[in-house]
This record gives sequence, structure tokens and C-alpha cells, in this order.
Amino acid sequence: MKRILVSGGAGFLGSHLCDQLVAEGNQVTCLDNFFSGSKQNISHLQSHLNFELLVHDVCNPLSLEVDEIYNLACPASPQLYQRFPIETFKTSILGSLNLLELAKSTGAKIFQASTSEVYGDPQLHPQPETYFGNVNPIGPRACYDEGKRGAETLFFDYHRQHRVEIKVMRIFNTYGPRMSATDGRVVSNLILQALQGQNLTVFGDGTQTRSFCYVDDTIQAIRLLMDSSKEITGPLNVGNPSECTILELASLILELTGSKSKISFLPAATDDPHKRQPNISLALRGLHWSPQVPLQGGLIKTIAFFDSYLSQNS
Repeated sequence: MKRILVSGGAGFLGSHLCDQLVAEGNQVTCLDNFFSGSKQNISHLQSHLNFELLVHDVCNPLSLEVDEIYNLACPASPQLYQRFPIETFKTSILGSLNLLELAKSTGAKIFQASTSEVYGDPQLHPQPETYFGNVNPIGPRACYDEGKRGAETLFFDYHRQHRVEIKVMRIFNTYGPRMSATDGRVVSNLILQALQGQNLTVFGDGTQTRSFCYVDDTIQAIRLLMDSSKEITGPLNVGNPSECTILELASLILELTGSKSKISFLPAATDDPHKRQPNISLALRGLHWSPQVPLQGGLIKTIAFFDSYLSQNS
């Protein structure tokens, strides 16, 4: 039985990861301060003997005995991190420093949930891990983009200087049940608008692309990377290489919900990437991983989750 710390464990991705780790028989400590996470996401785990909740801000140092650390602590919603940019940046940098120090002192292996946002508005398409990106360092999204870039720097410096065993993953747009209804991300926004008969809001002309990966596929990749050989440190792209425009996504959601809503257009968001598609050749070779859940199948499950959410909160 491994002693595993999941920082940000009450968030969307973190709670699914906690589910998987507990199911595997590990002793899991979920660390969260509920800045963006939700107690509801982990309520089903709190009676489990192998699960404990530690309410703590990762920006503050901590000490406990662990074998593995997963760092998923950081607001990922553009709406939230642009509202709290300093807190977001501190979470990425100070949080990484504190967890890396914990890994260094305990000899634990440590995982960093990085992001496709490190590529900014990419000028190379699709994006391989060797691409350095095109990020505006002083724009409204920089707190998240540059925070994650800085966290990657810290991880590799601790690996080189202190021989900490690291695993760094650049996660592309993940969606699924337990996404927050208020986080402003495109999949949750469009589904909720369709289910409530509201206009589906698309920023810009809708031709910007994203590559949507269902949460189960992302969690599988995280576990495969963590269990891979020491030589595989990352950074490793994980996402769905099937590109989709926002207009195509909106049309598919209208079809799957049976909604009569219309699509309305709003001004484009500042520094919003025009294209986003991962090159996953490293994940294919190193982890033998590729996403298995098609967009339509994943959306059906996500729509069912939000339909239930609206019924419970009506």
C-alpha cells in the first residue's frame, strides 16, 4: 500500500484521481483549501478507511510521510484565475516549491499537472513538447500560463540539482462529470446553456479549435506516467489529437441535448488561443497511451451529469 498525497484532490481532475488511487488500495491524503475544489466531489470517499482529507493551502509548507505526490492544485478556470491572478500564480510557484521540498525530504516521486496553456497562442500546429510556445507574459491569462511554465522550471531544476524523481504532464482540454458549473469553461458553459434553453455563447467567430479529452482517458494517462520508468520525466502531452472547432462543439451539444437554443456570438477573449491540438507521439511511444472515449460518448456522460446537477439544484 502506497501513501499518496493528492494536492488539489477535491477538484475536477483531482477527485477522479483520488477515486482511482483509493480503488487501487492506496492510502490517499487529499489536500485542498477549497478555493476552486468542492467538498461534494469527494463526499463519497470520506467514509473510506483509505482516504483522508487535509484542509490546507499548498502555498504553506507541510510535513508528512508520503511515497508519491500528485500536484493538481491550481485554479484552471479562466474566469476564476483572471479574477484572482496573484493567488493563482502563488499556487503554481509556492505550491510547487513546497511539494518539491516535501518530495526531496521524503524521497517521494512527484507528478506535476501542467497544461497546454504553456504553449500560449501557438504558432506551431499541432504542438509537440519541443515547442517553446507563444505566451504573452503580461496578459490577463499570464498568471496561469506563466505560473505553470515556472512550475515546470522548478520541477526540472529539482530533478537536476536534487535528483527528485519527477513526472510532468501537459494536459489539454479535459472534460467530464464533476466539472464546476460556474467555472466558465466552454464544455460546461455550452451544456448548461443548452439544457436551460439559453443561447449558446461563442466567443469570436467560433472557428478557434480545441482538442477535448474525456476525464477517464486523462486519469489513465496520469497513472501510466506515474508508473513509468525513471527515465520518462516528461514533459508529456496528453490530450485528444482530434481537433474540433467551438462551433462544431456547440452544434454537437445542441444535437445531443435536443435543445432548441440558438448560438450567439460575443467578442473574442484576450489572448485566447486560436488553435490547440496536441502531438501525442511521445505518450504513444512511452506510455502506449491514446484516448479511447470519442467526443460524442464523453459528452453524453457529461450532459447526464449536468442534467442531474440542474435537477438537484432547481
